[in-house]
Amino acid sequence: MAANTKTSRKVARYAVPVAVAGVAAATVAMVPAFANAGGPDLPKVTAQQLIEKVAASDVEQLSGTAKISTDLGLPKIASGLLGGGGVTGGSANPEDKVAQLANGTHTLRVAADGEDRQKLTFLDGKDEYSLIHNGDDVWGYDSKSNEVFHEKASPSEQGADKGKGAGKEHKTGDRMNASPQKLAEEILAAAGPTTDVSVGETAQVAGRDAYQLVLKPKQAGSTVGSVQIAVDAKNGVPLRVQLLSAQGGKPIVDAGFTKVDFAKPSADTFTFTPPKGAKVTEGADGHGKGDKDGAFKALESFPGLDGLAGGPGGKGDVKVLGEGWATIARIDSGAGKSLKDLENDKNAPKEAKQFLDSLGDKVNGSFGEGRVLSTRLFNVLVTDDGKVYAGAVTKDTLVKAAEANK
Repeated sequence: MAANTKTSRKVARYAVPVAVAGVAAATVAMVPAFANAGGPDLPKVTAQQLIEKVAASDVEQLSGTAKISTDLGLPKIASGLLGGGGVTGGSANPEDKVAQLANGTHTLRVAADGEDRQKLTFLDGKDEYSLIHNGDDVWGYDSKSNEVFHEKASPSEQGADKGKGAGKEHKTGDRMNASPQKLAEEILAAAGPTTDVSVGETAQVAGRDAYQLVLKPKQAGSTVGSVQIAVDAKNGVPLRVQLLSAQGGKPIVDAGFTKVDFAKPSADTFTFTPPKGAKVTEGADGHGKGDKDGAFKALESFPGLDGLAGGPGGKGDVKVLGEGWATIARIDSGAGKSLKDLENDKNAPKEAKQFLDSLGDKVNGSFGEGRVLSTRLFNVLVTDDGKVYAGAVTKDTLVKAAEANK
């Protein structure tokens, strides 16, 4: 599917590659949308047409309120770390605050004016936290503690070609991706030949008529039943994203606008000056340390597991098994540590002991013995020889992968 330069640049700015439409078209079920009894009566569209509508959307300004509810079924230790109270109270660091979205229900005020200006304000309780991107500056402000986090774009980001959608958005977008738009765009960008795509029932979201794009894994073994993306029928903006479990029940993630306006926000929306007396912390410039350390960073949410896996910057070897929705990461620490080492080490930190307690049933296979950390979305198998298998797949799928790749 061809696209002109203007359209390509619009799409790139929102991190939805034009190629997504072409790749997905090869696997799209060409199912037209029919209005359901409770939804608006909209013209029929195919899944390919709806993907193209999202990709071609030229909306750059909006403001509104969004709600995100996450129910991962985390063990008590992880829930405490990622939900209320686990993250240091009063921290202005954006990474700490955004991590809290992994548990519970949160309300956000959202504003955007192109690629250089976005703002998220957390409205949980009487205190507010704001994350502001304005040009070369990223600010985080916690009203409760009167603390400010500030970070400048790295030199490579400042010199990037904005027309190609590169640069600052790579770094800032990682932190601003709590909005339904960003979640939907990342999901669409990852859609490929392992995904069935169709159009579901119509809906109304934030008072606007919407089609629903439905993505389902083709492969067996995924914990994900489907992803449903409500797309504004007029302008193609994703309004809501729901991640549904293969086991049923309420959504694992439900993020959507409750109110939205596509008028240009006022310029002062993105203006920020640290309040008098506020403690200002300057963040480090530049990008992260790479994909390998990124894998270890995800493990840091569970104290004890990062040490077992070699730790950030360690000698752990990461191998990707499978593809698409059935992808599994195998981490071999090479550190000689095992579950029994942690259990028998009297000097092991209490966090490591708590991590072991959070692990579920013991499992056995040709790899020996192991334990499983289970959530509604991700499962983690730690074998006694120090290997870690993790993915959005079922426990049985992890066990089979460990037996085949021990």
